[in-house]
Amino acid sequence: MKTRELEYDLPPELIAQHPLARRDESRLLVYPRVSQRVHERRFAELPDVIGDALVVVNDTRVVPARIPIEAPKGEVLLVERLDDDGLWEGLARPTRRLRPGHRYGPVELLEHLGEGRWRLRLHGEPAGQTPLPPYITEPLADPARYQTVYARDTGSAAAPTAGLHFTDELLARLDVERVTLHVGLDTFRPVTADDLAEHKLHGERYEVRPEAWERIRSAPRVLAVGTTSVRVLETVARGGPLSGRTDLFVTPGFEFLRTDALLTNFHLPRSTLLALVMAFAGMEETRQIYRTAVEQRYRFYSFGDAMLVL
Repeated sequence: MKTRELEYDLPPELIAQHPLARRDESRLLVYPRVSQRVHERRFAELPDVIGDALVVVNDTRVVPARIPIEAPKGEVLLVERLDDDGLWEGLARPTRRLRPGHRYGPVELLEHLGEGRWRLRLHGEPAGQTPLPPYITEPLADPARYQTVYARDTGSAAAPTAGLHFTDELLARLDVERVTLHVGLDTFRPVTADDLAEHKLHGERYEVRPEAWERIRSAPRVLAVGTTSVRVLETVARGGPLSGRTDLFVTPGFEFLRTDALLTNFHLPRSTLLALVMAFAGMEETRQIYRTAVEQRYRFYSFGDAMLVL
């Protein structure tokens, strides 16, 4: 698959800069793969649409990972904790002006790994800013809105954004199971290679409790909330351990073993997330869904609206 097939046109004003006042008031574009007839609901109506499906969410919690540095002016973005003694992998800028062995505030840079990635030591616990994506250019009044209401296990550099639509009241109406994947570099790094097969994943940490997997394995229907949940489900369904790292790259032609329905947001062009959606819904079908979403003025990306593929 050529990476150019992951491109589409999006008017900049459709990139949501703020979350809605209430999480579950976002629009929900529903696409049943059998009928292929797109229709719209409100996110609060999700239980009425999915029936008795087991809803699998990613309960990772976002780290306050953006740490500003003063000299040279820049920042460090914590991407993944490597041990319990302050060792992390992160992105740092301006990389060309930074030096291994130097300490910049609470961050000590140890080794440059290439492409702006560093192995570093953080002195103290993360106490930076919410790591909002670069396409969100306006300040976030409440950092809690970039966490899911069920976030539990701290470790992500970005939110699993499909889960941002849920409220506690809505969750109470659903049959929910949890998995954990700590969102790292793989999830938000754009594809730069011309051919998708040349894009390499570094892997991200995940964990599934044995009793959770037993419920998931035996459920008649499973709705995966977000692409990160899909990667966990499909990794374990292929014989992967219940805890480890996954570099599973889901692209068109992939056979889904434990994902029956997918709830997700609208993703950036040239992203591995969009490739996963195309694998599940179909390439041309996804393009048509996105054209419809643009025409009907859906809100895109992290604080935007959602789509449900049945």
